[in-house]
Amino acid sequence: MEKTFIMVKPDGVKRGIMGEIISKIEKKGFEIKQAKLFKPSRELIEKHYEEHKEKTFFNELMDYILSGPVMAMEVEGESAIEIMRKMIGNKDPKLASLGTIRGDFANSITKNIIHGSDSIKSAQCELNLWFN
Repeated sequence: MEKTFIMVKPDGVKRGIMGEIISKIEKKGFEIKQAKLFKPSRELIEKHYEEHKEKTFFNELMDYILSGPVMAMEVEGESAIEIMRKMIGNKDPKLASLGTIRGDFANSITKNIIHGSDSIKSAQCELNLWFN
């Protein structure tokens, strides 16, 4: 079984759609092995988004993720990374297909509801960072 890291971002928590997102994950047959709802520290978020540190949007991204609580989850299932990425949809809500989480709920590239690991390596790193 494959594990992936999924985070419902502050806008998803604030808008009260965590339950719908969790329901979609579970209805797909995935198991949520760990979950925690909390406001992450700046240090944690800086480590998580380290690859974007030199990009122009980094400070806006930091402010957004630090604006409220997030729901961090370890999700397990067959091909969890690839399937969850398809369920999440394109980061640009104008390009995200209806039926995907972003296609149904997101209205901004920055405030795009959810994060999911994009590879086995990133999933392992992100799960270690958020749950250890």
